[in-house]
Amino acid sequence: MSSVQSSRIPAGVPLASAALFGFRAVLVALLLALSFPSGATELDDDETSAVTGDLEQQKQASNLELMTVAEQAAAATRALTALQQDIAALRSDQQALDQKIAATAARRADLDQRIASGEQAMADLSERHDAVRLSLISRRGVLAEVLAALQRIGRDPPPALLVSPEDALSSVRSAILLGAVVPEIRAETEALANDLKELASLREAIAVERSALAKALADNDAEEQRLSNLAAEKVALHAESERRLEREQQRAQALTERSAELESVIASLAGEIETIRQAAEAARKAEEDRQRRLAEQLERARAYAAVALPDKNRIAPAYAFSKLLGVLDRPVAGDTIRYFGADDGAGHPLSGEIMATGKGATVLAPVDGWVVYAGPFRSYGQVVILDTGEKHHVVLAGMEKLRVSTGRFVLSGEPVATMGQTRFAGASALTLASERPTLYIEFRKDGQPVDPRAWWKDEMSSGKVSNDT
Repeated sequence: MSSVQSSRIPAGVPLASAALFGFRAVLVALLLALSFPSGATELDDDETSAVTGDLEQQKQASNLELMTVAEQAAAATRALTALQQDIAALRSDQQALDQKIAATAARRADLDQRIASGEQAMADLSERHDAVRLSLISRRGVLAEVLAALQRIGRDPPPALLVSPEDALSSVRSAILLGAVVPEIRAETEALANDLKELASLREAIAVERSALAKALADNDAEEQRLSNLAAEKVALHAESERRLEREQQRAQALTERSAELESVIASLAGEIETIRQAAEAARKAEEDRQRRLAEQLERARAYAAVALPDKNRIAPAYAFSKLLGVLDRPVAGDTIRYFGADDGAGHPLSGEIMATGKGATVLAPVDGWVVYAGPFRSYGQVVILDTGEKHHVVLAGMEKLRVSTGRFVLSGEPVATMGQTRFAGASALTLASERPTLYIEFRKDGQPVDPRAWWKDEMSSGKVSNDT
């Protein structure tokens, strides 16, 4: 029965035409799943290729992801190296800044010391100034007399030769007084003048020094503030670099772990692919061995059949199915009411034959074969599928009671089932004149239906074969 054809079942005719729509798909699946008499379930070449192809695609995808992860890991390694170099440079800069800050602090201490020394010198000079001033104040009376005498002499100088006795005496006194006081006053005046000059010079120098120290202090404060800001910035950059370094290390660790996982997955996929290939190869060899053993059994059966009747205890078909054209008996006595390719009444060709049989008639195996399926199917009665070798299958359907089970080997002419008392329920696309039980027969080659009339001996003798399959 073709899996792509659509046909209907005549009223009371099991498994014919459109009623086979769902049955055909199940039948094809059964034939594919049960195509090995030994019940083997190995994957065929197409399935193996599909599975290995999927695994290869997964392996290639994993390889591509592994390459991407490797590139990311290399980039992370480069980033880690750059960050470590940046951190080392920041540490070096921080050390240099610390040294500059220490030097600035030393200069500040030196400037403070110089300011203290200048202030002490000014204090000493001020004391000397105060002492000279007090000395002058204490001798103010003597100095006043001397100055008055000097003023008188300056206004009215005595004559050089002619003086009165009173004037001479006064002049002598003045001379004596001036002779005693003037030298000392002159010395103290000169010392005071020198001290005052030195004090003025020191005050000017101290003022200049104080101005220079003030500017130096301002510059030193500015430099210290700048260095402090730089140090704080370097500390912040160092902390940020440390955080980035930690993040990059975590990312590199994650990439390393992902890389290890991908390598493990790739190795697992490679092992699985190899296992599937080995299993497929083993299945292929097993199938070749089975086919070889089957061919040997068939060859022995043919050789035996050439000289004697088939062995009743054989476990393989006595003859190749393709060699049995025109020699098979129909599986049940009755009349063929629909042939292969006939119109089923719905515009679709039948994929098999329909025979009207007697009530309770025995259905015989038309040929040697393995029972790959025996059981009911929906409302269409019992179904038996025989594997007759050479990728041929015989399908019998519409029976009421089975006499065989799945997995058995049946001989030609061996009872496999009995018919019921009437037809099984089905679609009523066609109307038959009789309610007799009906048997559906279908021959398949490589999963496709073929005309069974080529194998019936009565069809060959009557010349009713519709094809030369």
